[in-house]
Amino acid sequence: MEMQLIGAASVAQPQSKDAALRGAAQKLEATFLAEMLKAAGLGESRSGFGGGTGEDQFTSFLVQAQAEEMVEAGGIGLAEALFDALKERENDR
Repeated sequence: MEMQLIGAASVAQPQSKDAALRGAAQKLEATFLAEMLKAAGLGESRSGFGGGTGEDQFTSFLVQAQAEEMVEAGGIGLAEALFDALKERENDR
């Protein structure tokens, strides 16, 4: 029985590494998308009936949340490309 536990532990470890790599890649894609959304003007204050200072202060949180939702919905493929590159680099070691 000890052999099975050791085998199960060794199988679980690479999966957690993959999950960590995928999570890091998705965070990077979300950050990239948030910057692109900001550059496109998403979240800029409206001149007429904007939310004032409060809106300006919390806009970055909204843009970041929208970018994270975009990644969850499939994103632009950047996270997958980063994950594959990180995985390949790890396998070369």
